[in-house]
Amino acid sequence: MISFPNCKINLGLNVISKRKDGYHNIETCMVPVYGLKDVVEIIRSKNDGVDFTTSGKTIDCPSEKNICVKAYRLIQEKFGIGGVKMHLHKNIPFGAGLGGGSADAVAVIKLLNEIYGLGMDTGMTRKLSLMLGSDTAFFVENVPAVCYGRGDITEKISLDLTGYFLVLVKPDVSVSTAEAYGSIDLKKTNKPVAEILRNGIDTWEYNLVNDFEDYVFSKYPELEDIKSQLYDAGAVYASMSGSGSAIYGLFETKPEGLKFEIENYLFNL
Repeated sequence: MISFPNCKINLGLNVISKRKDGYHNIETCMVPVYGLKDVVEIIRSKNDGVDFTTSGKTIDCPSEKNICVKAYRLIQEKFGIGGVKMHLHKNIPFGAGLGGGSADAVAVIKLLNEIYGLGMDTGMTRKLSLMLGSDTAFFVENVPAVCYGRGDITEKISLDLTGYFLVLVKPDVSVSTAEAYGSIDLKKTNKPVAEILRNGIDTWEYNLVNDFEDYVFSKYPELEDIKSQLYDAGAVYASMSGSGSAIYGLFETKPEGLKFEIENYLFNL
């Protein structure tokens, strides 16, 4: 069976407080980007365990540390399933704040649920997914949602960006999530993300912020320059996604003459 897990972008990201478990409480809106997808294929195998292969973007970690393999191990331990052959074709950039790894993990859990008839409902899928990462909760239902807690508490939001164009730019840098969180000024107070979103996209530029930008832009000023270029080209809203390093812009009309020499994408939402 084959699945096509998509990435996401963050509309606003408030880091609210440090938790006792070492994580941070956040508030953000995650929106699926259906135009940029990985491919995950799984078939049963007569052998035990998982035979994992990859293609596309180079994955620079051992197979056992890949989140897809971790997802298989989790389900194997929980349900005692048999062996599989699993292939991941990677399109979504790494270290970009786009949630590609989390999306892949959820795809693996859902595929194994179908292949082996495990009968997992949405609640169980969510519970197990969260053992692999915070962003995974969003990808279980994969619709626009405001996310709270460490990102694991999701509330669907009525948000329609149909007709907008999305320009997504991935610079040649990756941002350490742990380092980004360690840089946050927790004294900052921002308006609630959901409230800003309800006020309309014309108000987002000066009200909808990503708390990671101050630090990340100071370390990688080229990212701030990309954001400025998107606004100069007519974006109604531009931001960094997650803890970076991808920068995106939302446009009312298809941008013309906007060129980047680094990895970039254009989607019609």
